[in-house]
Amino acid sequence: MSARIPLTALAALTLAAAGLPAQAVHEHGGHREALGRVTFPTSCRAEAQRRFERGVALLHSFWYERASETFKDVIAADSTCAMGYWGQAMSLFHPLWTPPSSDELRAGLGAAVRGYAVARTPRERAYLAAVRAYYEAYTTVDPKTRLVAYAQAMEEVERQHPRDSEASIFYALSLIALGQANPTDTTFTYQRRADSILEPLFRREPRHPGLAHYLIHTNDVPQLAPLGLYAARRYAEIAPDVPHAQHMPSHIFTRLGLWDDAIASNHRSAAAARQFEEERHLNALWDQRGHAWDYMVYAYLQQGRDGEAKRVVDEAASVTAGYPAGSLVNAYALAAIPARYALERGAWGEAARLAVRPAPEWRAAEAITRFARAIGAARSGDTTLARSEVLALAEIDSAEAAAGGAHAYWSGQVRIQRLAAGAWLARAAGDGADAVRQARAAADLEDGTQKHPVTPGAVLPARELLGDLLLELGRPAEAAQAYAASLAQQRGRARSLFGAARVAELAGDAVTARARYQDYLTQLQKGDGTRPELAIARGALSRR
Repeated sequence: MSARIPLTALAALTLAAAGLPAQAVHEHGGHREALGRVTFPTSCRAEAQRRFERGVALLHSFWYERASETFKDVIAADSTCAMGYWGQAMSLFHPLWTPPSSDELRAGLGAAVRGYAVARTPRERAYLAAVRAYYEAYTTVDPKTRLVAYAQAMEEVERQHPRDSEASIFYALSLIALGQANPTDTTFTYQRRADSILEPLFRREPRHPGLAHYLIHTNDVPQLAPLGLYAARRYAEIAPDVPHAQHMPSHIFTRLGLWDDAIASNHRSAAAARQFEEERHLNALWDQRGHAWDYMVYAYLQQGRDGEAKRVVDEAASVTAGYPAGSLVNAYALAAIPARYALERGAWGEAARLAVRPAPEWRAAEAITRFARAIGAARSGDTTLARSEVLALAEIDSAEAAAGGAHAYWSGQVRIQRLAAGAWLARAAGDGADAVRQARAAADLEDGTQKHPVTPGAVLPARELLGDLLLELGRPAEAAQAYAASLAQQRGRARSLFGAARVAELAGDAVTARARYQDYLTQLQKGDGTRPELAIARGALSRR
């Protein structure tokens, strides 16, 4: 293995991948599930080993419910299988998903301790020591510090076992998690380092679910998205029976504006998630289905397929219970879906009347609706309601900031929403200068913050809203710059495409206007045809 600058030297952007021997791998077939291929030798008995590798395959696809059950089966088959306890601890970790609860942290630490006590080999002790580093002192040490400790420990496991591909893969996942924990690093230091580990391994193990999955996650930003397209095209085929594997490609498809692919991906994912709900008799929305819905609605709206989006909106409105309880993923999706539907269509009165769905565990989800109501009210002329909602956003911002941990990121997102909504309130009150000041501040803050994987994108991007504001204020040249910057960050957004065409027309740039209007109409050719912007675009193209 070639020498590398250690994790503590953050300037390093690449890592040499671990060398691997030729390995015999097998398709995991428990319950006839196609989960991909994972080879992870341990000292466990044969039956426990078979179950263990199935559990790791599930773990790599974030199917934590089934992974946890499988690792329990591992221990039932061999109570001295230390890595079965490691699997239990990892099933509670979910580094890119909803953070572990207090009960999960306690259980995770207990599993790590039990596993370490029965570990037979130095390698197994190293894995267990690494996950224990995350859980240890959870009552006194903040999650980000514990995540750094885990990543450093996994880097050491990889260094000590350079032929262990799983060590490299789990280390790369820890880097992706660190990238998510440093959302203002728009150089994507950690993500690039993870990609440099994963991509060579994927060439050697093309059926490995974690490699495809994590390559998508690490490239789920506009600047890197093309690097994740090959993995996105492969992951659903590698693990066809995993709902999350059907959904994950849409992260890259959304970044690249591949709307048909994103819709198809999430249709498959939602159907598979629904099957899981029925198998478990959940009588609740599994957050994997809620997550797929949000991405699906986002894509539908970019194509003007508003009727199809509305069917999902109505189904989401009928949800009365979620699984697991307190899920950030469901809280976000159930707030974002109706907000997107109103705002993307410019239905300002409809946005102002949205009902706030309580989300006490994740107040930032409530903020999504408050933001939509504020924008809708301000653009409808109801400054009283708009002011009330902006004040509510300020209160949620403070509450999320005080909560700390994972909530700190969402405090920043609410602050962006508060500034953007405040801009439109100032515009409604006749203060154009303050409106532009707040709108620019919101856009600059959003541009300097990475997108969270829970969302396909902001319900309305702040830079796009700045373009709308500048257009209303009769400043088309500046608006054109805002729309261009918005499209560079979020390819193929219908509202930004139309805005770019409109400002070009108002500026007298007929060539650019015609090209952008044609782009807009081409993208919405599968749409319902009821948005007023369509008539404007067609009228502009009909004029010589």
